[in-house]
Amino acid sequence: MSDLTPQSDAPTPTTDKITQAARETIYLCNFRVSVDGEWLCLRELNDISLTPDPEPAHEDPKDPIAIERLNLMNMAKLSIKGLIESALNLGRTLDSDYAPLQQFFVVMEHCLKHGLKTKKTFLGQNKSFWGALELVEKLTPEAGEITASVKDLPGLKTPLGRGRAWLRLALMQKKLSDYMKTIINRKDLLSEFYEPNALMMEEEGAVIAGLLVGLNVIDANLCMKGEDLDSQVGVIDFSMYLKDGGHSSKSAEGDGQITAILDQKNYVEELNRHLSASVNNLQAKVDALEKSNTKLTEELAVANNRIITLQEDVERVKEESCYQLESNRKALRSDSAADGQALGETRKQLKEETLLRLDVEKELEVQIGMKQEMELSMKMLEKDICEKQDALVELRQQLDDLRAINQQLTHKSQSSEASSKQKSDVIARLEEKINQMAGTVKQLETRSKQAERERDLAVEANRLFKQEFGDKIESLQTEVEQLRKQSQPSICAMCEQDDSILKIKKQCKNCGGVFCESCLANELPLPSSIHPENVCDTCYSQLLQQYASTPS
Repeated sequence: MSDLTPQSDAPTPTTDKITQAARETIYLCNFRVSVDGEWLCLRELNDISLTPDPEPAHEDPKDPIAIERLNLMNMAKLSIKGLIESALNLGRTLDSDYAPLQQFFVVMEHCLKHGLKTKKTFLGQNKSFWGALELVEKLTPEAGEITASVKDLPGLKTPLGRGRAWLRLALMQKKLSDYMKTIINRKDLLSEFYEPNALMMEEEGAVIAGLLVGLNVIDANLCMKGEDLDSQVGVIDFSMYLKDGGHSSKSAEGDGQITAILDQKNYVEELNRHLSASVNNLQAKVDALEKSNTKLTEELAVANNRIITLQEDVERVKEESCYQLESNRKALRSDSAADGQALGETRKQLKEETLLRLDVEKELEVQIGMKQEMELSMKMLEKDICEKQDALVELRQQLDDLRAINQQLTHKSQSSEASSKQKSDVIARLEEKINQMAGTVKQLETRSKQAERERDLAVEANRLFKQEFGDKIESLQTEVEQLRKQSQPSICAMCEQDDSILKIKKQCKNCGGVFCESCLANELPLPSSIHPENVCDTCYSQLLQQYASTPS
């Protein structure tokens, strides 16, 4: 548009500034957008080492163009994945008002616009991917139906609008992936429209074409009649691809939740700052365009005044020429014998005035043409300003949404920190109990070892005792048994029941008393024997208390 501005000494917006102001894509050249699960992760290039995942090894990892390609490819992945999942959950045919579908077309438009060569026209510089899409008709004859339908659509006046309509028709026919693969494989033809480092010329374009195959499961019915595809503002809504806070609640690890929330918070803050900078830049560009508009209005007023002055000069010259011609005719009639030299001078003067009149008329036509060009430039400039204002409004709305999300993430981060503190206190108490239990276990192990040593000593002492007194014990037991058989029936001294007279009596191996079988039913090992012996109830209680108080 700057080519249409009349040249003057005052500074005017350059072509580069106007072209930069017309860019709609937000490229994060100092940051890298990566896909982490199902959400966006923004990391500064200085803090990470970029690995050549889809990028060629010979490229500079901090090349802004390479980062733009990688960002667009990641955005395409998220957009296609989100569209497929939401469409399958929706379970019906998609229409033009479906938000994920609109965002998919915006992302595809940015991918196709990346690295386009600038073509200079009468109205200024032009960048359009419609020429590249027209190649599909030449490479695949069946695509001619889409191209013809796009050209027949009423209301499409710009190549951008025709390109947007072509994408929608190809998606409805479920041929978008096939057509994209067809043109990407012919880089010799694409080089006419794209720079060598454009996305369509590199590996990222082939990756996106492969991802588009998944869209064949989607049914779409898009009505493009009455839809203004020429003047739509394509801005990527990053808030649609942020990770939902409810997703992190599924994790059982508190530290993982805090890390995820902080990552999202940092991303939103970086995106917030970037959008604020973009809004300020767009506002500055709108101000510059308004100043340029004011200047063009003043120059148009000056040109109108000059045209009016020239028209007045032309009328005056016409009147003077007519008057001079009439005077010459009257002079020739009155004086037919006038000198031929005077007649020649008169004719010469008339010829000069005629040439002057033609020059004035040509200059008038030039001024009228310049006026028309300036009016056309003013209309385009006003349209561009309206588009930038719409984009500015949408960016401010996104900025407000991101601020709200940032506040939500801040509250979640605070609640997660409180939960983490409580868990840390519980862990500290558990560690203290574990330490106490470890000390108790060590004491029990020490006592167990000591008991094993004492048991070994007791077994050895019992063995020695048995070797020394084994024969005497057996002879004494024999004598006791004979005495028990020879003894007269008597009442048990412990239970003193009458029926105990008829019961068999036995001797307690500990105290030596004679009692009935009921009172001698208990057995315990005695120091005098390694085998359990019958003892009375009184001795059984005393021995149990003694064994319980003595470490085993």
